[in-house]
Amino acid sequence: SRRITDDEIKQCLYSMGDNHSFLTANRDPVDKMILYLTELFSPDTIEPGYDLSISGGEDGARLSHSHEKQFYYVLQSLTLWREIAHDMFRLWYLSEEDLLDLEHRYELKDTGQGYQRVQQAQRISSAMRQVLHQTQQRVGKWIGSSVVHLGDNNVPNALTFIDKYTQVASILNPIVLVLRQIPELYKNPQVASYIDSQFGGCQRLAKDILLDFFRSAFDGSGADNFYDAGSCIDGRLTSAWNWCSQISAKPFYPIFKLAGFSSFDGEFQK
Repeated sequence: SRRITDDEIKQCLYSMGDNHSFLTANRDPVDKMILYLTELFSPDTIEPGYDLSISGGEDGARLSHSHEKQFYYVLQSLTLWREIAHDMFRLWYLSEEDLLDLEHRYELKDTGQGYQRVQQAQRISSAMRQVLHQTQQRVGKWIGSSVVHLGDNNVPNALTFIDKYTQVASILNPIVLVLRQIPELYKNPQVASYIDSQFGGCQRLAKDILLDFFRSAFDGSGADNFYDAGSCIDGRLTSAWNWCSQISAKPFYPIFKLAGFSSFDGEFQK
């Protein structure tokens, strides 16, 4: 072509490949968790021992949801994370535009979490409202708050926003990898005996892990007030990170270690 060189075409193809790799690593684990939720749990039927309901004040929860309400609350939260990951390249570009906006410079403020560069983020705020609206249309109804924190004490600037949502894969990927590894672990007679005696088999173990995550990682915990945690868009991710910080106290933590888990910030051991 007279308008584009061979090298520019290669660069475009490489960029498409980068995007595909990013989606595989960041969007696919969210899709997998949505699949686990919709295939193993039903909003209309409560299987004995697998009630998703939560009550504020119990086990650290700040929200109170029935089984059905919690099912849809988790589904819409995961769907939102999925849509953000799917649109991350555009959101990242807009975040950089906000960060470099000379008309809205940052102001150094004490946000209660140390001094932060607080800066308006009009482009990413507008884009997030669009993503949120699309998600609400997709799931059909919305439970909880629709507040998106940006340019305030919770999410002081666009860079903090991007950093928070690129961490979703760091939360979900280890869980998905452990669930996939359970059948392999079960091939070891000693491990199989442990799983059977402590959890009642592979399927119940996997569902126990998911039950705990779907209840305690979406319960509004992670802060001492509803403004910082609760059911707002940012607070949903705060609760999930709070669940991660408590993983070592979970009854299934030995299974995570046997599967090669090291941390939610690290890699699995071979």
